[in-house]
Amino acid sequence: MAQPIGVLVNPTSGKGKGASAGLQVLSVLNELDVATLDLSGNSFEESLGNARAAVAAGTIRALMVVGGDGMVHLGVNACAKSNIPLAIIAAGTGNDAASTLHLPIGDVRAGVEAALAGLQAPRRVDLIQGKTPERSFFSFGTISAGFDALVNAKANRMRFPKGPSRYQVAMVLELLRFRGIQYRVTIDGKERELEAMLCAVANAPAFGGGMLIAPHAKVDDEKLDLFIVHKISRLELLKVFPKVFTGRHVSHPAVEFVELSSAHLDSQGLPVYSDGEHVGSSPLEVAAAPGALWVCAPA
Repeated sequence: MAQPIGVLVNPTSGKGKGASAGLQVLSVLNELDVATLDLSGNSFEESLGNARAAVAAGTIRALMVVGGDGMVHLGVNACAKSNIPLAIIAAGTGNDAASTLHLPIGDVRAGVEAALAGLQAPRRVDLIQGKTPERSFFSFGTISAGFDALVNAKANRMRFPKGPSRYQVAMVLELLRFRGIQYRVTIDGKERELEAMLCAVANAPAFGGGMLIAPHAKVDDEKLDLFIVHKISRLELLKVFPKVFTGRHVSHPAVEFVELSSAHLDSQGLPVYSDGEHVGSSPLEVAAAPGALWVCAPA
């Protein structure tokens, strides 16, 4: 008998739809006669511990996470640099990882079928290996250490509005008191000092629920992209911001991209977020981790 698929569910994903999606996932897998092992804990830390233990022991043949990008972050940190592939059932508010990997979003049965098809021939993708004074971690999409991280923190504290628009409202509110950030950056051994609105390290094109901050980024090119918005007026930032949803911001003179393998970013103790999850504070160390994750996704 084949080993079971480990399943992790975030009951709060997608305005509480995660719990319902989790039940549907288990029902579909049972219908398809696929053995499962529920690894869901009562907290992020407990769920991550359960998943890591199962991966290390080799008791599962894949880890399936049900939820949004936060659950993907958990799954990435359980499966990174192992032979256990990660399957993603996108049922969250933000599903940038699933979108990047061309996986179904909001359709449980289609998601499960795509995951099982991908399990037959998993795809290897890169990750970002990150480190703050508080912890070491892996990221699939983006690590931010600046204005966007402050916006993320505010959005996580807000009860209204729901969905991706919460991030946009949080940005406007945070912008009212924002003055720019002094960065000390070392990129592949070369030092720079910047005054910028934000810096983010991208492995994938999108974050924040569909914002194409690095539209040219690829998850299998063994490189990372440092996305910089140099200091501009708050009004100008508000004018540029809507263009991030189409990728047209890349032509703005304040926008810079730097391809890199490793970097050190010091933004004076500001919060650091990885795929929307708080992972500590600056300074931040990042490095490309080529081929560090197997995913159940089409080539």
